[in-house]
Amino acid sequence: MKYFSTNHTVPEVSLMEAVIKGLAADNGLFMPMQIEEIDPKFFERLYLKSFQEISFEVAKKFFGEDIPEKILKDIVYDTLNFDCPLVQVTDSIYSLELFHGPTMAFKDVGGRFMARMLGYFLRGFEKEVNVLVATSGDTGSAVANGFFQVPGIKVYVLYPKGLVSDIQEKQFTTLGNNITALEVDGTFDDCQRLVKSAFLDKELNKAMVLTSANSINVARFLPQAFYYFNAYARLQEAGITGDVVFSVPSGNFGNLTAGLFAKFMGLPVKRFIAANNDNDIVYNYLQTGEYQPRASVATIANAMDVGDPSNFARILELYGHSHKSISGDMVGYRYSDKEIRETMKQVFVDENYMLDPHGAIGYRALKENLKPGEVGVFLETAHPAKFTETVESVLGKGTVILPEKLAEFMKGEKLSIEISTEFADFKQFLLAQ
Repeated sequence: MKYFSTNHTVPEVSLMEAVIKGLAADNGLFMPMQIEEIDPKFFERLYLKSFQEISFEVAKKFFGEDIPEKILKDIVYDTLNFDCPLVQVTDSIYSLELFHGPTMAFKDVGGRFMARMLGYFLRGFEKEVNVLVATSGDTGSAVANGFFQVPGIKVYVLYPKGLVSDIQEKQFTTLGNNITALEVDGTFDDCQRLVKSAFLDKELNKAMVLTSANSINVARFLPQAFYYFNAYARLQEAGITGDVVFSVPSGNFGNLTAGLFAKFMGLPVKRFIAANNDNDIVYNYLQTGEYQPRASVATIANAMDVGDPSNFARILELYGHSHKSISGDMVGYRYSDKEIRETMKQVFVDENYMLDPHGAIGYRALKENLKPGEVGVFLETAHPAKFTETVESVLGKGTVILPEKLAEFMKGEKLSIEISTEFADFKQFLLAQ
């Protein structure tokens, strides 16, 4: 399958080129030329299939033309070697827990999947490949651990100084080897700008092979569609009926975009909720029809602190830039830090369920939007222990038990390099490597 740029000024490319390049030469995001629909019969007894079996069938629709079936199956089964359970929180609201992977965040699937796919495409490749990734928290850890010690690949993780949790930071600054952590004296938007500027710099691209592992890369964001198919299957398995509504904590909008792809493929979803924190750019678009990015602000749901969500370009492309069509499938909600804390406390006391700040936003949006006859699924995107300080400030000291896999990261020594927000400094650093 060919992939085109959302800016429509450069030729179409193959999947291999789209994955290796990450970003189109005209600064657009790659999109598949078509979205292949799934036979409706596939959904009738979906509950009989495992997470891996479902994901492999979906992956074939995305990548089957470009990757041998056996290789693709190996990638899917290796990537999804953990479960994403559906947990009932209230009578009509369910949490899809996406934090059971290596770094206990939903981005583990995309990070590992891309690492495996890129490794396949780079077989026999003579030049070293440099992966650039901007992170507001969980992307960095998922990508770093997915690519850790992969031969022929160096990873540079750019993150905003002082704006990620201690555990998030430890997960990508303690690895060393082929992983370099760059602590940027700015915001996530500054990190994302530096990465995008690098892809457009001719001198830099002539000197080294660059690619991205952010959700701007098709191999990172498309596999997140697997989650939605699995959620639908698990609802079936539990005998739960009703119109399905997904609430997605949204920052750079890769996860929600993957859900919209699932809907376009035929997954029976009534609508999506874009659950925002104070970085409410897309919320405002849904209300007004005007997209006005601005500098991000820091919140306790830091992985969503994005002022110019890259993947919104893909949403616009999916719906032909029609505000009416987008609003037909998606509604928006936004919540302040105060409201997030209130929700975390209420759900813990009333339902005995511990939410992280991002999941709290997804839950509250469902609570305030769900209608009779509907069943709501919010994506709990990270383990509460990744935000222990915030969670315990709301629920009380000692309420969070640190899982063993996270505790191991905390034992490591932080290895990071401080850089400014100036692209010239970042470029000079890369050229010196």
